[in-house]
Amino acid sequence: MKNYDNFFLPVDNLEDAKRYYEELLGLKMKFDFSDKGMAAFNVGGEEPAIILKDKNKFKDLKPTIWFEVSDVMMKYKEMREKGIAFLSEPFKIKTGYAVEFEDPFGNRLGITDYNK
Repeated sequence: MKNYDNFFLPVDNLEDAKRYYEELLGLKMKFDFSDKGMAAFNVGGEEPAIILKDKNKFKDLKPTIWFEVSDVMMKYKEMREKGIAFLSEPFKIKTGYAVEFEDPFGNRLGITDYNK
């Protein structure tokens, strides 16, 4: 694991959540993909963002932490060989690939790369 990538939080109402994070918490918007059910906010000068995900557009959401890796496909294979059960096969995103899993305690985690 190279670094934190992003922190995903499920929300019931994306517009209300955007106002809360921007106006009340004072966070700067990193991107607004409301049409896709997501909006991201920077925390200080850090690259990892808090990404709000609309529960109405995404099923089975949980708060999730993604970690950056060099190559998702290689890390996925390595982690599966160690017995980690993934929630799906790796999937394409704008920057490369990602895949999610849960630890034995029900916490959702994921890995992503920037190979695109």
